[in-house]
Amino acid sequence: MDARAISKAKLPSRHVTVGPARAPHRSYLYAMGLSPEEIAQPLVGVATCWNEAAPCNISLMRQAQVVKKGVAAASGTPREFTTITVTDGIAMGHQGMKASLVSRDVIADSVELTMRGHCYDALVGLAGCDKSLPGMMMAMVRLNVPSVFIYGGSILPGTFRGRQITVQDVFEAVGQHSVGTMSDDDLFEIEQAACPSAGSCGAQFTANTMATVAEAIGLALPYSCGAPAPYEMRDRFNYASGEKVMELIAKQIRPRDIVTRKALENAAAVVAASGGSTNGALHLPAIAHEAGIKFDLFDVAEIFKKTPYIADLKPGGKYVAKDMFEAGGIPLLMKTLLDNGYLHGDCMTVTGRTVAENMERVQWNDAQDVVYPANKPISPTGGVVGLKGNLAPEGAIVKVAGMKNLRFSGPARCFDSEEECFAAVNERRYEEGEVLVIRYEGPKGGPGMREMLATTAALYGQGMGDKVALITDGRFSGATRGFCIGHVGPEAATGGPIGLLRDGDVITIDAVEGTIDVALSEEELAERLKGWTPRETDYQSGAIWKYAQTVGSARYGAVTHPGGEKETHCYADI
Repeated sequence: MDARAISKAKLPSRHVTVGPARAPHRSYLYAMGLSPEEIAQPLVGVATCWNEAAPCNISLMRQAQVVKKGVAAASGTPREFTTITVTDGIAMGHQGMKASLVSRDVIADSVELTMRGHCYDALVGLAGCDKSLPGMMMAMVRLNVPSVFIYGGSILPGTFRGRQITVQDVFEAVGQHSVGTMSDDDLFEIEQAACPSAGSCGAQFTANTMATVAEAIGLALPYSCGAPAPYEMRDRFNYASGEKVMELIAKQIRPRDIVTRKALENAAAVVAASGGSTNGALHLPAIAHEAGIKFDLFDVAEIFKKTPYIADLKPGGKYVAKDMFEAGGIPLLMKTLLDNGYLHGDCMTVTGRTVAENMERVQWNDAQDVVYPANKPISPTGGVVGLKGNLAPEGAIVKVAGMKNLRFSGPARCFDSEEECFAAVNERRYEEGEVLVIRYEGPKGGPGMREMLATTAALYGQGMGDKVALITDGRFSGATRGFCIGHVGPEAATGGPIGLLRDGDVITIDAVEGTIDVALSEEELAERLKGWTPRETDYQSGAIWKYAQTVGSARYGAVTHPGGEKETHCYADI
């Protein structure tokens, strides 16, 4: 691609590179070794979430260098920058998890500010851990400059005494250890074996769910999100993505040309079909919000309801992301969904072609059993289900992939924080048949809407994963399995029904009919609300306090600003 054919007359970088008045700005670019020719080319932001916090992010710096080579080869000028990440596996089970969802919006905001401040013309974004994927995609849609998303790739599975394991097995081993069915030595052995390489958690947890979304929604190149982080072939995708973003500049194909209502429906379909994380129902509305598209939890749930579950992936199934990539990758999943009428084939993608055009040469692989044909599914409805009822008027979400019993009824046992519930589970202060309620963990009430993997994994480790249910106004990890309902809204901190529950109230959950109710009349709930008072959190300053002041309902993605619908200008058009 000849960059000389791309006029800067309408590109943001003209504000820092063109004309006599920009001589001081250009002097800074010369100081970094750029030539006049490079300054005259489009400036492409290459944003990564690289850090040394976790294996999800550790390879992103190296991958970014290959992206930059691709940009330069196509006559663009790459400018690398980084943003934060909070890695859920390390933040899990303590107060650090309150920073996780907050980080999604900080990532989007910091990428926006870097792009705005330096007037970059396009964006290639590399992300690894759970919240960095939606955060990066939110920034792309918000800025609306030509953009390509790259997933850093999944980790390879570990091996423990002949069986394939992931970090989920370590969390569940903690539960086994707590009841004496796993020794100190065995726990030490499994923790050393579970994570053998760079890359994000290997099963269809949140990172791989959102990576699947990135291809289905059209922001990532086909196959690019499936290749594991240690595979050298990732460089092909990184280089190609750098080249491709220059083509998108020339053709002026922007994220909002790609992320449409139909594309969001495609994204929801692959979450359901792959038995993906319930967090997909939080992040898709947030991405839609950046484009000014109304697409809330109930819209996502409607797609879930009519999409078959076809990918036999952990935590509900037996395979990991590496296995699906080697079986045919995300395009294999998309191809059978498209052929059976579950995807919109006319959606534009970053290839410059539609979904249907991208799928034309994808062949079905009969020699694998990771992905089932969409007309012969594992189950006829999706691996994730939306719920609604008098306990959750604004909805709730449950992952049913791999579950046998889809109905549960029992008395509530209420806890006002994750720590309270985890202590009760660890000390076996609960009974079979109960519904454990964790509240005041929502976006405002947490603040930060923590995930509850430590608690749910401990229940499974104790052999009680299918003998109790757990509901929360917080979230669950993509690694969570069992009858665990998250995103219950309205949250307790705003006077939602979950905050009015008392021990012994009978709760009934029906994932077949999509309902969640408590055996209380509207009059009784109204009476209890009169006696309810808001609680102050112990976060009265700092970033988490600031987040709590602006964050909205989980139904709409727990967003923190008015979104595309209210904007008066788009960055790409400055």
